[in-house]
Amino acid sequence: MLGEGVHVGPYCIVGPQVTLKDRVNLKSHVVIDGITEIGSETVVHPFACLGGPPQHLAHKGEPTRLVVGERNLVREHVIMHTGTEKGGGVTEVGNDCMFMSGSGIAHDCILGNNVILANLASVGGHVKIGDFVFLGGSCAVHQFARLGRYCFIGGGAVVTKDVIPYGSVWGNHARLEGLNLVGLKRRGFSRELILALRTAYRMMFAEEGTFQERLDDVLENFSDIDQVVEIVQFIREDSTRPICLPSD
Repeated sequence: MLGEGVHVGPYCIVGPQVTLKDRVNLKSHVVIDGITEIGSETVVHPFACLGGPPQHLAHKGEPTRLVVGERNLVREHVIMHTGTEKGGGVTEVGNDCMFMSGSGIAHDCILGNNVILANLASVGGHVKIGDFVFLGGSCAVHQFARLGRYCFIGGGAVVTKDVIPYGSVWGNHARLEGLNLVGLKRRGFSRELILALRTAYRMMFAEEGTFQERLDDVLENFSDIDQVVEIVQFIREDSTRPICLPSD
C-alpha cells in the first residue's frame, strides 16, 4: 500500500505486503520486503534492504513484521530484518533516527526515537535501545543487550553487557568509561543536572560498600532527580545481560 506523495525510484523492489506511508522516498535500488511498514517522510538510499527474514535458524517463514517510524534517514546498504515468532514477531524502529551506511538492525530489536547508528554499526537480535542513543562506527552490540537512553557507544566497541542511561562505553569488550557528557551538553541538559548525574555516578561506582548498598544511597540522596532514579531502575530491572561496569 502506498500513501500520498510516495516516491519509488528506479530499480527499487517493493513487496506485496509492504506499506509505505505518506511521502516516503526510496531513492533507487532499494529492496523493501516482507510484512513491513515504513513511516511517513522516511528517506531510504540505494542498496538498503529492509524487511528481509531474520537471520535465525529457528525461523521457518512465519509471518513476522518490521515497523519503521517517521522521518528516518536510512543510508546506503543498511539492513533491517523482521522479528521472529518466539521473539515477539516484530522489529520496531522509532522516529527521527539516522542509520549510516552499512549499519544493521537484527530481528526483534526495539529502538526508540532519535537513535543514530554510525557506519557499519551492528546490532544483534532482541536488543532494546532507548531514545537519543549514539552507536559509533563498526561497533557491535550483543543480542539481548539493553542500551539506556542518551548513552554513547564508542567506535569499534564490542558491547556484551547492558549500558546504563547516560553512560559512555568503549573498548573490546566494552567497559563503562563515565557519562556521555558531550551528548548531554549537546542535548541541552543543564549544568546543574549534569553535576547531579556526575555526583550520583561517582557514588554508584565508588569502592565503599556493596553495589546494592551504593544504589540505595544514591536513591536516598537523589530521589528528586528523575534521571538518577532512571539509572538505578535500569540497573535493577531483570535482564539476560549483566551491567557494563567501569572495571570490566
